[in-house]
Amino acid sequence: MIKIAPSILSADFAALADDIARVEAGGADQLHVDVMDGRFVPNITIGPVVVAAIRKRTRLPLDVHLMIVEPERYLAEFVGAGADIVTVHAEACPHLERTLARTRELGARAGVALNPATPPGVLEYVLDDLDVVLVMSVNPGFGGQAFLPAAYPKIRQLRSLLGGRAVEVSVDGGVNLENARRLAGAGASVLVSGSAIFGAPDPAAMLKQMRTAAEAP
Repeated sequence: MIKIAPSILSADFAALADDIARVEAGGADQLHVDVMDGRFVPNITIGPVVVAAIRKRTRLPLDVHLMIVEPERYLAEFVGAGADIVTVHAEACPHLERTLARTRELGARAGVALNPATPPGVLEYVLDDLDVVLVMSVNPGFGGQAFLPAAYPKIRQLRSLLGGRAVEVSVDGGVNLENARRLAGAGASVLVSGSAIFGAPDPAAMLKQMRTAAEAP
């Protein structure tokens, strides 16, 4: 079954609780929370305080995506704030296995994100430490970017590399109604979508349409 994860980066932060309630009512499986530091990516977003506030407003699992340098320094803070999944970037972690192990020790699921130019092979020696792999289908830092088609073969390569492991493959960036089915067909199990959902007149309805498209035979 495909999971749909609305990305709050595209939500109305002045009415964030309302936007979260809308997508939760529409059947969202989890929320994707982008944390940016202005160093790893050229943008600054939110920190643990906002994650804690979101945690109080929803029962949905929170996938906190750390687009930051030295993510290992902040794992405990984000898990303490309510993160169910902590996703770090392979490019930002010189000691990736240690970071994943620590995430699990703290009680969260461990995820790794791969930028568009990063090959799946960097995960070869941490396959058994993973719960989630996040394929970036745009260069990270800003919402509303155009989808990069190279994500399709990359997802297929990841599925081959993972073998039969129970690891979710998530895709983030430019995910919309038009590419949802093909992404699912390539092997994605979680579709992260921001502007396509929150930019729609009815985010809950768009979420349902995206799920229907992704699960179409």
